[in-house]
Amino acid sequence: MNSNRPPQPADEVDIALIGIGNILMTDDGVGVHALNALAERYLFPSQVQLIDGGTMGLDLLPFVEGKKRVLFIDAANLEKDPGVIGELNNGEIPEFFSTKLSVHQIALPDMLAAGRFLGTLPGTLCLVGIQPGSTESGYGLTPAVQGEFEALLERVLAKLAEWGVKAAPKSEKKPG
Repeated sequence: MNSNRPPQPADEVDIALIGIGNILMTDDGVGVHALNALAERYLFPSQVQLIDGGTMGLDLLPFVEGKKRVLFIDAANLEKDPGVIGELNNGEIPEFFSTKLSVHQIALPDMLAAGRFLGTLPGTLCLVGIQPGSTESGYGLTPAVQGEFEALLERVLAKLAEWGVKAAPKSEKKPG
């Protein structure tokens, strides 16, 4: 589990930002690559926990329990051209995950269903996804997805801003 700060007490962390995917399967790893890029470039308030969810599936449940909001970043079969970015919210997500392209997401509908059954899922879930060009074995993103990578990061930051989260670029000088 990667994070850009030491673990916070559970009551201080109310938003989980989770990058999902297998980085050894080309565009399938875009969620993890995006999370890492955000962690390298920005400082996030203490209420936000950045999580490399990789291919964890059902094992992610403890990381979303008790949060107010969860934002997933992932390759998404939007049935669009490669590189198209989309957003799914709350009830749209389980249906979407059940038709995913890759094996790593088979357990995510189960994780969300288990969280709902236990009453531990956050009230707000969002998936910011990008249509992959390929999920074949290989490292790195296809040109179509790489070409929209910055737009994907901006979409994630915009969603966080809607939730009242301001990420500060690490290159900004601190006042004082």
